[in-house]
Amino acid sequence: MLDPQARALIDLMAERGVPPTHTLLPAEARRLYRERRSFTQPAALTMAEVRDLAAPGPQGPIGLRLYRPAGATAKAPVLVYYHGGGWTIGDLDTHDVLCRELAHRAGCAVVAVDYRLGPEHRFPAAADDCLAATRWVHGQASALGLDASRIVLGGDSAGGNLAAVTAISLRDGGGFAPRLQLLVYPATDMRAIAPSHTVNGQGYLLTAESIAYYRGHYVPSERDWTDWRCSPLLHPDLSKLPPALVITAGFDPLRDEGRQYADALSRAGVPTQYVCFERQVHGFITMGRVIDEANTAVALCAQALAHAMASG
Repeated sequence: MLDPQARALIDLMAERGVPPTHTLLPAEARRLYRERRSFTQPAALTMAEVRDLAAPGPQGPIGLRLYRPAGATAKAPVLVYYHGGGWTIGDLDTHDVLCRELAHRAGCAVVAVDYRLGPEHRFPAAADDCLAATRWVHGQASALGLDASRIVLGGDSAGGNLAAVTAISLRDGGGFAPRLQLLVYPATDMRAIAPSHTVNGQGYLLTAESIAYYRGHYVPSERDWTDWRCSPLLHPDLSKLPPALVITAGFDPLRDEGRQYADALSRAGVPTQYVCFERQVHGFITMGRVIDEANTAVALCAQALAHAMASG
């Protein structure tokens, strides 16, 4: 059964005539995504510090936002967070509330990454930016009051994809080892062939048409869909990666590929936990104002973060 609160949100959006994302130009889709957040997201928590930064990137500065909650240590553990939005929409503001919640609940700093978006910047621009920004945070940790030995990577949807890809890139490139991968309903296979793409492809906020829209803006060439930098599930070796918490939603087209990635990590010997919120839809974790289980999911993520970031 679909969560009644999720059903009420879907019905309200239909009643108000909210246009499907795939019918909009990217600029309009971005604007509407920013505007809708005030209806579904909780109030923003107060932080001890919120500071915008910039990291050098492959094609210019990459915007970052540093969050430090009250009570955080001078050498704070840090979550590097990549927002969702199909590599096409979303920004530091659309996920500001979630980053504050995770920082507050886990007692850690958060650095959110404002990577380049498609279609203006196609694959692998987002992946390149996330890797560059993450390496910069690690290198500048001391100057930023962060603990370089206690870094976690995380993201939702497209951001979960980018967190997984960044973790692999760090391993393959001889980089530092993050403490955890926090992957919230991640996209892991750009081919979109898992059964849940058919079962959940209509009626649950994220549709097959919207997935094709996002993919077309980020990875328009089918020959790139099997590149592990956009389909981490297809990397031939997933061993020796950071431990992972993978969260999915039961009424999400991406459900099965999230589960497949968790299973693949486990088969490769990576300590992995998998939790499916069976009655939820894609995107629910940012909707704590209207969906109670979003707050449960955020608390679960924060618990995993705090455990992974514990000293030792």
